[in-house]
Amino acid sequence: MKLRTLAVALVPALLLAATACGSSSDEQEKNAQGLDKVTLTLNWYPYGEHAPFYYGKKKEIFAKHGIDLTIQAGQGSQKTVQATAAGQTDFGWADTPALLSAVGQGMDVKSVGVFLQTTPSSVQFFSDKNIASPADLKGKTIASTAGDALSKTFPAFLKANGLAAGDVTLQNTDPAGKMAAVMSGKTDALLGFATDQGPTMQEKAGKQVSYLKFAEHGLSFYSNGLIASSDTIKNKQDLVKRMVAASSEAWSAAEKDAAGAVAAMAGASQQLPSEKVLTDQFNATLQLLHTDATKGQAPGVNDEADWQKTITVFADAGVITKAESPSAYWDASFAPKG
Repeated sequence: MKLRTLAVALVPALLLAATACGSSSDEQEKNAQGLDKVTLTLNWYPYGEHAPFYYGKKKEIFAKHGIDLTIQAGQGSQKTVQATAAGQTDFGWADTPALLSAVGQGMDVKSVGVFLQTTPSSVQFFSDKNIASPADLKGKTIASTAGDALSKTFPAFLKANGLAAGDVTLQNTDPAGKMAAVMSGKTDALLGFATDQGPTMQEKAGKQVSYLKFAEHGLSFYSNGLIASSDTIKNKQDLVKRMVAASSEAWSAAEKDAAGAVAAMAGASQQLPSEKVLTDQFNATLQLLHTDATKGQAPGVNDEADWQKTITVFADAGVITKAESPSAYWDASFAPKG
């Protein structure tokens, strides 16, 4: 936990240090081989979901597209969106709800392709809690982080399942403390991504973890994808196109070689989960790549109607006060081919 706390403290400094790489000028810095030096800031510390980026770097997929990729840990999607909008990183990997909220606040940032098109948002708990349906959450205490997209959409999840916000108690904690709250018994469950905390918590506690996934209980929406500042989109269109194409190719390749993708993450972080947890996380992530509208298409290809559904969910949840058209949040012109 001390290492994790230290890493949290260092992330803002790392993001600031990335400003030189995330320049707002038209000219992109190059390495000795003439490749464009590009920074990608993740939504959080590296975990299984991020394997395709490390795999794409190791297999030189990004290099093939003229990109020398540097992958940086994040400190939550909200901060990643802010850093991207401010030009402190070339690209971000962030949750769509955080993007919608940022655009609503006037930040000049857009999605250039959502890759996780079914949300991994879930209520997570040890299986011995005998929670089998949303109705079983009544009277339970759930660890959450105030102000994040999960806590803001949770009331909509409750409503969709015939419950009121007052039927459960949310205990506010920082993102890193949610697992500890459940494992210590201070809370019955936590709000998190089924592709993140669950496998880690299961390994650490040696107890089976179960989930109530939002998408399986009446509330599905877009999750993580690539974002870029409006300045980058306007002035570095070729770079954006190559980054989206390389990312899509890396995800396709990683899907065919899950073991290799997980192995490529070795040394990515001092907080990196075990190989088993990474594998579980990545395999769960692969189930989120498409909706019915995008099945059979390349990772990162989005459907406008899916965007509209997501926008409606968060307008209804109060995450955004004014619902704009999909084009206000997403630039469709960089959609990958194949």
